[in-house]
Amino acid sequence: MFSKNLPAGQRPLQSVPSSCPLCRSSAIFHYNVDRQRDYYRCDICELIFVPPAQHLSLSREKAVYDQHRNEIHDINYRKFLSRLFLPLSGRLKMGSRGLDYGCGPGPALAALFAEQGFSMSVYDPFYANQPEVLQPYYDFISCTEVAEHFVNPEREFRRLFSLLRPGGWLGLMTKLSRDKQAFIDWHYKNDPTHISFYSKNTFQWLARQYPCRLEIIGDDVILLEFCPS
Repeated sequence: MFSKNLPAGQRPLQSVPSSCPLCRSSAIFHYNVDRQRDYYRCDICELIFVPPAQHLSLSREKAVYDQHRNEIHDINYRKFLSRLFLPLSGRLKMGSRGLDYGCGPGPALAALFAEQGFSMSVYDPFYANQPEVLQPYYDFISCTEVAEHFVNPEREFRRLFSLLRPGGWLGLMTKLSRDKQAFIDWHYKNDPTHISFYSKNTFQWLARQYPCRLEIIGDDVILLEFCPS
């Protein structure tokens, strides 16, 4: 069994990843270690990630989410979500159809969009596991404080872009990593459910792959306009 208190060089071999979970490159290296986990970084897409052997079990992960108190009508929570809602809604046509991906137990962001006349569906593997909503095409997808939980970001982003119409928008909120010293001191990495960490360069790489027009607002709002050829 993996012992999280062992130094990185003494961790069992099965805890060492062989490739990046976003770009699948083998050009990865050990980036940092703390008392709880190891962190690896990809030289190609610059994703920083926790190896799978150190992820929480699904039951323990859900137990963490169950402690969250994000209510639909909570004014402060709505204010927090408005950092994505306002710039994303301002780029949409009235009546656009949207999906809130990873909505959690209280889909407040979907409610904000619905209140402004947008047609909304919600999906969450724990709280709204409705595979049928992953079939239609959407004009926009919101993904708030979710991407850092992706076990397999390559698969997740492929799914998200497959659901977007050409010209559609993917709007994300996730804190962006900066340099290594900032990462070492970063509270965001200490949440045990946070396993994938992105930088501006990571999203620039992602925008080239699909392709998209990228806008980054502040240190945690990412807008990607899907522009396939």
